[in-house]
Amino acid sequence: MSGQNAPSAGSRKQQAARTEAELKDAARRVFARRGYLNTKITDITREAGRAAGSFYTHFDGKESLLEAMLADMLDNVDAETLGSGHNPDFSVPGAVRWHVDAFWHFFSRHRTELVALQQAALVDERFAERLREMYEPDVDELRDHLERAVAGGVTLPADPAIVATMISSLMMQFAMMWQVGGVGGGRKLDDDEAVDALTAFVLHGLHGTDAG
Repeated sequence: MSGQNAPSAGSRKQQAARTEAELKDAARRVFARRGYLNTKITDITREAGRAAGSFYTHFDGKESLLEAMLADMLDNVDAETLGSGHNPDFSVPGAVRWHVDAFWHFFSRHRTELVALQQAALVDERFAERLREMYEPDVDELRDHLERAVAGGVTLPADPAIVATMISSLMMQFAMMWQVGGVGGGRKLDDDEAVDALTAFVLHGLHGTDAG
């Protein structure tokens, strides 16, 4: 019969999912090498070993590909960051370190997508808004933790909402410079050293000391 060797619907769906995943993986590699703005769709399909036309079976363009990559990243955020040790009391040094450590490792796992988003935000207001939406919950959480610290007697250098943006910006730029920017004359910064140094800096800003 003519349909005996035709692939089943399930097989076609699996193949489509596999191709989509391969395109995303190829995009991560090319974005890391060339940057999001300098990457063409043909660069991605060539990296994936796929025909250029196959890209549009899965994505409308490079923008929708990045959106899909960001959605995958955010789907994994809770699973990656939830765990023992979280404490909302920023009067406790260990609580600050937990948040710094969680951000540092999140950035490390997803720096290609995060850098691509920042680059896209420079030229596309949709991604600029996406960037704001992505970091707003983190800033709100920091503000909440800082308000708790103030209620517990900690004197901040500014309003908790302002200090929250300071800490968020500091963590982002620190991670960008060391994990992406290649500062330090080629020196590699160990994860523990990075987290310890950044935690001590934040604590000094909050308490005027590293708080032990």
